[in-house]
Amino acid sequence: MGRFGKWLGGGLGFVMGGPIGGLLGFLVGSMVDSTSVYTSTYSPGQVRTTQGDFGVSLLVLIAAVMKADGKVVKSELDYVKQFFLRQFGRESAAEASIMLRDLLKKDIPIRDVCQQIGRNMDYSSRLQLLHLLFNISIADGVVQPSEQDIIEKISGYLLISSTDFISIKNMFVPETDSALKILEIERSASDEDIKKAYRKMAMKYHPDKVSQLGEDYRKSAEEKFRKVNEAYEKIKKERNMP
Repeated sequence: MGRFGKWLGGGLGFVMGGPIGGLLGFLVGSMVDSTSVYTSTYSPGQVRTTQGDFGVSLLVLIAAVMKADGKVVKSELDYVKQFFLRQFGRESAAEASIMLRDLLKKDIPIRDVCQQIGRNMDYSSRLQLLHLLFNISIADGVVQPSEQDIIEKISGYLLISSTDFISIKNMFVPETDSALKILEIERSASDEDIKKAYRKMAMKYHPDKVSQLGEDYRKSAEEKFRKVNEAYEKIKKERNMP
């Protein structure tokens, strides 16, 4: 059994209740061995996001984004399968693909789902969810307007600040002054302000912030961190900063 079957078999926390639990209910019988017994490790007030809660939340939100334009094309599915393969390995990727296929048949109450995640998942993990959604959306070379719109809605429902949304969006959809926007600063900022902003963002997006999610998600966390460094180096070059 891969990771997803094990997560459904035991160890999941907040996602087994509320709207996400309702979406997952139909999966449990087919994904979990008959000998598995669900035992939640979640308790009220928990703020440390588990791998299972994050992985299942990601799957539900991927399905919501894929359904945003009213159609799911084979190229999108193929890319997501490859993403699962790189992220989780062959066995778990197969399970994730089955779960996604079934979720795509469901009506997803996106506001309720996101509010459930927002109440129970730590902020750094929510930022990581947002980064991964953009990462998948740009698989075909461009983030479609419908995808960007639904990701922005998801960001708001997840209680992610507008500046953090703009920062992550500019890692994938460059705008004017995108490097400055990634660092969440204005063009009028002084060199010292830029250095302070870089240190702040480097801490916010450091891979260690989501270390509890395990190695499966470390590569994508490192990518986010690398984008911050690239933005800083670009600004330094433009300003001839030491």
